[in-house]
Amino acid sequence: MLPMGMLFAFGLQHALVMYAGTVAVPLVFAAAMHLSGPQTVMLINCGLMTSGIATIIQSVGVWKFGSRLPIVQGSSFAMLASMLLIGQIYGVRSVFGAVIGAGLAMVVLAPVMARLMRFFPPVVIGCLIIIIGLTLIPVAGRWIGGGTPGAPGFGSVANLALAFVTIVITVGIQAWGRGFWSNISVLVGLVAGSVIAALCGMGHYGMVAEAPWFAVSTPFAFGLPAFHAMPVFIMLLSMVIIVAETTGNCLAIGRVVDLPVNDVTIAGALRADGLSTMLGGMFNSFPYNAFTQNTGLIAMTDIRSRFVVAAAGVVMIGLGLFPKLGALIAALPAPVLGGCGLVMFGMTTVGGIRELLHVRFEGTRNGLIAAVSLGLGLLPMACPDLFTHMNGLARLLLGNGVLLCILSGVALNLLVGQGRN
Repeated sequence: MLPMGMLFAFGLQHALVMYAGTVAVPLVFAAAMHLSGPQTVMLINCGLMTSGIATIIQSVGVWKFGSRLPIVQGSSFAMLASMLLIGQIYGVRSVFGAVIGAGLAMVVLAPVMARLMRFFPPVVIGCLIIIIGLTLIPVAGRWIGGGTPGAPGFGSVANLALAFVTIVITVGIQAWGRGFWSNISVLVGLVAGSVIAALCGMGHYGMVAEAPWFAVSTPFAFGLPAFHAMPVFIMLLSMVIIVAETTGNCLAIGRVVDLPVNDVTIAGALRADGLSTMLGGMFNSFPYNAFTQNTGLIAMTDIRSRFVVAAAGVVMIGLGLFPKLGALIAALPAPVLGGCGLVMFGMTTVGGIRELLHVRFEGTRNGLIAAVSLGLGLLPMACPDLFTHMNGLARLLLGNGVLLCILSGVALNLLVGQGRN
C-alpha cells in the first residue's frame, strides 16, 4: 500500500492507459446499432463505472472472486462482433440478456474453464483473434466515410482527410512516443482529431451542453434484458477469448510481480470476469477481461502494487459519474473514430498473427486447421448475403465469423491436429 498521493497518481496513469479502449467498445456498439446521442453517453458512463468496479473485484478480491493480482479490467473487443450480430437480429435487450447469461455461466464454469484451455491451442486462438480484428475493420471503414453508407457526404474528401490525419497522429505517437505517451496514442489521436474537426467546423457538440454534470448510472436502462438460448450460447462460446486473454495475463503478471499463478488463481480471475460481465449486462455495459496494455505498464514502471490498480478502478468509477465527459466522447466525429478504430482493429489482427508465429506448421496439420478456420471465419464478412435464406437461429449461427472460427478450429484440432502430415 503506497501513500495516498502516489496511489492516486499511479492509479490515474493506469486509468488513462486503458481509457481509450474502455470507451471505444460502447462507441462502436452505439454507432453500429444507431443509438441516440443520450443513449451513447449513458453507455460510455456505464462502461467506465462498471470497469472500475470490475477492476477492484479482480485486484482486491472478494471471497473466491478475483485473482488478487494487479489486473485492470475493461470492455472486451473480442465480444464486439458477436454482440453486434445479436443486436441486429434480436435487439439490444437480447444483447444484455446474452451478456448476463454468459457471465453467469462463466462464474459457474470457471474451475472447468481454467482446465479446458488445452482444447484451444495457439493455432486456434491465433486464428480467432485474427478473425475478430478483420470482422471489425468494416466498422472502421464506415466511420471513416462518415457513418452511414449512402448518406449525403459519405466518403467525402473532408471525411477521408480527417480520418487520414487522425491515423497519422495516432501512428506517430505510437511509433515515436516514449513510455506513457506511447501507451495513450489512441487517446491522443482522438483528442487531436476532434480538435482539428472542430477548427474545420466538422464537430457537433450541442449535446455536451445539454448533458448533466453528475448522474448515477441506473440498471436496465433499455428495459429488462431478453434471454434467448442461441445468443447466450454464442456469447458463451465467444468468451473463450476472454478465458485465453485472462489466463495469459494472469501468467504474465504473475511473472512480473514474482507471484505463483496456479489453477486456483486463474479460476478466481475467471469468476471475477464472469461476475463483472453479469454486472455489466445489468448496468447497460459489456463483457470484461484483463487489459494487456496495463500489463505492459506494470512491467515498464515496475510498480507492482495491486492497490494502485484498485485506485485506478476508483478513478474510473469517478469518471463514470460525469455525463458531460461521456457526451464529449460521444460527440467525436465519425472519421476521427474511424481513423483510431482502423489502428486498434488492425492491432487486434496483428495480435492474432503474433500468436500464430508461435505455432509449429512444419510436420503438423496446423496449416490445414488455420486455413479452414480463417476461411470459414471470413465467409460472413466476405459474402454477407450468403446465409440470407436461413432462419433466425441458423442465420445467427452461420453469420457469426467468430463462432465459425471457434467451432471449426476446435473440431479440426481434435480430429486431425494430433497427427502429422
